[in-house]
Amino acid sequence: MTAAPDQPSRRAVTIGLVGAAISSSVGAQSNNDRTWPQLRTPTSQFIELRPLAEAPALDLRRIDGKTIELKALRGKVVLLCFWATWCPPCRRELPTLERLGRLIDPRDLEIVAISIDKGGNDSVAAFSRNIGVLRLLPFLDPDGLIAVRAGQTSSSPFVLHGMPISYVVDRLGRVAGYIVGEVDWTSGDALALMRFYIDR
Repeated sequence: MTAAPDQPSRRAVTIGLVGAAISSSVGAQSNNDRTWPQLRTPTSQFIELRPLAEAPALDLRRIDGKTIELKALRGKVVLLCFWATWCPPCRRELPTLERLGRLIDPRDLEIVAISIDKGGNDSVAAFSRNIGVLRLLPFLDPDGLIAVRAGQTSSSPFVLHGMPISYVVDRLGRVAGYIVGEVDWTSGDALALMRFYIDR
């Protein structure tokens, strides 16, 4: 079966997940003195990036037509989550992102859920409604201007190693780390990770 043109192949997603698992294993062995909370899922764990690099100037286009500059969000922790309508784990994860937005003060945390679908506003909006995500307004990146597929040459720090994938940008605008795969963002470990970066 051929993958749809707007999504990585299943083989690429599998390779990305395996790579993330290997990276997480190596990272865990070399950073036993970490003081930040460990966020793990059955298939992956949060990978802290070092050295910290400043996120580039990017325009984030929301489904309602509003454009927000990523640098304008400095002072908050930003959780950038890349997802797609064809991704079953994304269907389960998105509602937890919406609930996370009710648990943490929006003055401290900005949730940016970015669809990579090429179907446009209508298909993304319909998908969100169908899964009960009504308050969290999705962002759109159909042309890959924000995130790039693994293996592509780009200056973007947001690489799609698998789907879904979530990146944390700290209050100073630096890309702090990422986790590949489905996360329950209302779990104790996920909340602890968010609060760790908020309190830093």
